[in-house]
Amino acid sequence: MEKFGRSQPVTRIEDQRFLTGEGRYVDDIVPEGALVAHVLRAPMAHGWIETLDVSAAREAEGVHAVLTAADLEAAGLDLRMQAVRVPNRDGTKGAATERLLLARDRVRFVGEPVAMIVAETRQQARDAAELVELEIEELPAKLDLAPGGEPLHENAPDNRAFDWVLGDAAATEAAFETAAHVVRLEVGDNRVIVNSLEPRGAYAEWVDGRVHVAINGQGVWSQKAALVQALRLPEDAVRVTNPDVGGGFGMKGAPYPEYPVLAHAARVTGRPVHWMAERTESMLSDHAGRDLVTTAELAFDADLRITAYRVHTLSNLGAYNSNFGQIIQSTLFSKVLTGVYDIPAAWLHVEGIYTNTTQVDAYRGAGRPEAIYVLERAMDRAARELGVDPWELRRRNFIPKEKFPYTTPSGETYDVGDFHRLLDRVERECDRAGFPARREESAARGRLRGLGLCYYIESILGDPSEGAKVTFEEDGTVSLFVGTQSNGQGHETVYAQFLSDQTGIPVERIRVVQGDSDLIAQGGGTGGSRSVTVQNTATLGAVEKMVAAFTPYLAGKMDVPEAEIRFDDDTFRAPGSNRTPSLLEAAEMARADGRSDLLTHEARTKLPGRSFPNGAHAAEVEIDPDTGRVRVLRYTVVDDFGNLINPLLAEGQVHGGVAQGIGQALCERTVFDEDGQLLTATFMDYAMPRADDLPMYDFTSEPVPSVNNVLGMKGCGEAGTVGALAAVANAVQDAVWEAGVRQADMPFTPHRMWDMLRHAHAAE
Repeated sequence: MEKFGRSQPVTRIEDQRFLTGEGRYVDDIVPEGALVAHVLRAPMAHGWIETLDVSAAREAEGVHAVLTAADLEAAGLDLRMQAVRVPNRDGTKGAATERLLLARDRVRFVGEPVAMIVAETRQQARDAAELVELEIEELPAKLDLAPGGEPLHENAPDNRAFDWVLGDAAATEAAFETAAHVVRLEVGDNRVIVNSLEPRGAYAEWVDGRVHVAINGQGVWSQKAALVQALRLPEDAVRVTNPDVGGGFGMKGAPYPEYPVLAHAARVTGRPVHWMAERTESMLSDHAGRDLVTTAELAFDADLRITAYRVHTLSNLGAYNSNFGQIIQSTLFSKVLTGVYDIPAAWLHVEGIYTNTTQVDAYRGAGRPEAIYVLERAMDRAARELGVDPWELRRRNFIPKEKFPYTTPSGETYDVGDFHRLLDRVERECDRAGFPARREESAARGRLRGLGLCYYIESILGDPSEGAKVTFEEDGTVSLFVGTQSNGQGHETVYAQFLSDQTGIPVERIRVVQGDSDLIAQGGGTGGSRSVTVQNTATLGAVEKMVAAFTPYLAGKMDVPEAEIRFDDDTFRAPGSNRTPSLLEAAEMARADGRSDLLTHEARTKLPGRSFPNGAHAAEVEIDPDTGRVRVLRYTVVDDFGNLINPLLAEGQVHGGVAQGIGQALCERTVFDEDGQLLTATFMDYAMPRADDLPMYDFTSEPVPSVNNVLGMKGCGEAGTVGALAAVANAVQDAVWEAGVRQADMPFTPHRMWDMLRHAHAAE
């Protein structure tokens, strides 16, 4: 693992153009002469559309088109948006909501798109939107996270989207009946607004009867499928591209209603049409994250070993099924239900609830941070109630190393793990032994100090198959076509780095091509921390095909038997020949000989199983009881990501994930009023983490290579968030426990913390 491309902390190639303003984002590549779209959105959370008159807007200065649901239907579009549904416990399917590209008769959340206005300038489109006569008969807004209330959808009479279960109910119940100890905890997981640096945006244009839609998303194929369906076009009539993307975090992975409407607007006007959301518009319309309340119960025997785990979750889906909304807190939550613990029986019951709020879908971790948060909070509570050290309780219940591969109660098979080793390492790295002295020092200053631990595991999700294509270009460079999509993670660097390592082709000669459905026939996009593992495995497959194809050709050139040729990751060699051509040199020979078949090599591979990154996070916080302010003073991470291609990029992913976890834990809070109006719709009201909210992180890699891919890798993109939530929350709970606070729930804003401490003192 010493060669360039393997475990080498190489800085990102793409940063040069990003930092010098040469990035090419949607707003940078809009075709000349493009019109501008503005989306008119519902101002009420729930109601019947009584009047929608756009005639005055159509006559306004600069306006080229105003599109409503009626216009789309008249043009033959399919307005229905698709979504994955889970099975109910009775065998039926979860509710199928009718979510349309534009609202037709009824609106169900503030920000739901009602019409699109297309004009020469953004201001003209906005001015025309003011002329639209929109009258809505307001209905009561459902905001509580419980079944019941006035139905939002006819096929969900109690506003329950699904009633889903997993596990062995009988075995779990039996274990609880005979348990020596039972610990119960209810915790909330607050809704967050994703707020990627670059808001959602796109442009559409028609060229020679084909539509091209450029979207700042997380892959082109699901977006293409949605456009093909909505526009009722053959697949070869639709091209989707992703340019540079300024952050996605799961939120940009799904199809959204604006993109097909934008494509139709370009067809109607005969001009390219561009739309870019403003920040408040994004806060109103982007898929949100988290938003659930969970009750967790742990059963222990007399030796404090867990015998069963029972979980009941109420999950807020928002007003409609979003793309993956139903599976996030059910099937994806279940992937790591029992974490790293040897638990023989488990039962998970999840109810999805519709409310008059924006849809909830994938956000960094998508179900796994939520599951680990619940479990690790419950483990900490159990340690307190049972009078045992929380680190020791975890050690006592870890899955032993000798039990791998290990099948969990939810049916996942963990391939490898060494949880004791990682926990021992983080205990040293965070200087746990020195914590009592640091706590005393804080107390001397009137502060409360706490230490929190989270041992997480996550499951790499998404399509386990991926393709790669390598093409030798005439100018002596090499193009690597990939099926994933960078949102800022450094894919261009790590993919080029890996190909260089395997072939000897200089990194500066390699161009990574992504995000174009015309150039890449198939791909799984980016999500679920899948990218590096599946993509580099596919690239390795392409390299193997490449070497196999060149070997017989070079046998003649080198005048040696084919069986004697070997490729040493840099050059071809054979005994008895003084010729040692590199792949670039071999490609030049092939081009000169007219062997175009040797200039492109393609492979598609499928991993035999998922990998399971895991690790331990230790957070240390200090609280000022007079103001309620929580400061994270120390943060230590020891991660098992298997073999690392580029440790620097892996550490960067952890840093970003931890920042998002700390942000949710300390300050991010989505608030709706009783009418469903979003009160936190600007950065004046919705607090994002800032530099002074975050400490310097200590990161250590402690790899246990996966056996489910030939490279021994595990994903790392979401791990930081998966571990951060419970680490910070447990640290806060540790800090305030002796002050009498028995239930500390996120977000730990100054006012909420001050209020918790005030009520605890009042109860004394």
